[in-house]
Amino acid sequence: MRAYLTKSFTFEAAHRLPTFPEGHKCRRLHGHSFKVDVVVAGNVDQQRGYLVDYGDIKAAFEPIRQQLDHQYLNEIPGLENPTSEMLARWIWQRLAPVLPQLSAVIVRETCDSGCEYRGE
Repeated sequence: MRAYLTKSFTFEAAHRLPTFPEGHKCRRLHGHSFKVDVVVAGNVDQQRGYLVDYGDIKAAFEPIRQQLDHQYLNEIPGLENPTSEMLARWIWQRLAPVLPQLSAVIVRETCDSGCEYRGE
């Protein structure tokens, strides 16, 4: 049986998007309550009855959340232009080595705007 599990996380951060046109609201410094969904996929172990312990997903994501929470994202190496797309990829690159079942990273910066990233 194949399953997809999602564990959600939040963090608060400020950023600006320097590649947007002058005068665009996103080019100015602003903040978000970001929501990140980490999706893992694979075959359920028949003896255990589950794919991955949600605690393992949390343990893998927590160091990343700590790097991002209450920070100015533009100052973090690799996030000089922290669009949702770039942030989702940045998170993927750090999670994939420690979470082999990683299937997607979904970053939402508002309740109706976000990006789903599934690797390169």
